[in-house]
Amino acid sequence: MNEISVGQQSYLNRRKRHKRIVRVSRVAILLSFLFLWEFTANVGLIDSFIFSSPSKIALCFWGMVLDKTIFLHIWTTLYETIVSFLLVTLVGILFAVMLWGSEKLSEIMDPYLVVLNSLPKSALAPLLIVWLGATPTTIIVAGMSVAIFGSILNLYTSFATVDNEKIKLIYTLRGNRMHALTKVVLPSSIPAIISNMKVNIGLCLVGVIIGEFLAAREGLGYLIIYSSQVFKMDWLLMSIVLLCIMAMGLYSLINLLEKIYQKKV
Repeated sequence: MNEISVGQQSYLNRRKRHKRIVRVSRVAILLSFLFLWEFTANVGLIDSFIFSSPSKIALCFWGMVLDKTIFLHIWTTLYETIVSFLLVTLVGILFAVMLWGSEKLSEIMDPYLVVLNSLPKSALAPLLIVWLGATPTTIIVAGMSVAIFGSILNLYTSFATVDNEKIKLIYTLRGNRMHALTKVVLPSSIPAIISNMKVNIGLCLVGVIIGEFLAAREGLGYLIIYSSQVFKMDWLLMSIVLLCIMAMGLYSLINLLEKIYQKKV
């Protein structure tokens, strides 16, 4: 059994103390913010009708839990986000593989991908509604449109910068292009793919909310735009809080996937 030296134990203790301080500080900042928000709303320093308060938001959420209406909105946004995210990941990898496999195709498509990636995606949403109608499919496509072009560019860049010597070794051993892709390019690009997924999950959520603003009758995006129109600020802020929690949860799942991969490597 290996014994830990005094220096190693001291380093481990410092790391544990650092992590503990970070966790406590995060919680303290959140609780302080909520306390100040509640206090200022109750004493009238801010208008509780406009800014609401944590207690009002909690009561609003509990009321919608009791009548079960909130679950439909949460599930709708979550479903559309996950579907658009999975499609972005799959289509992004497939297109990046196509560009990697054909240098001529990558040179042809490069300016178009750059322009489409730079285009404000909110400008596409009304056009998508005209083309596809006000359906869940439109919202999923809107979610994809925010992330897909940047995903293709980032993944292709990762594929193109893989160690060329390893690819030459595959060809030396009488391998073909498919062997180079499956044995070198894709395995070497897994960290980049996971990092890309961590970015895309948030972008897809943004795109879905944009779509729900314009073409939905359910979902947290619809709830936000409806509550702003009828001045139900408790609903609006509750929806924003739920979106923050949803984004953190989805990001944490991708982060967990990354940690599992790192343990296996």
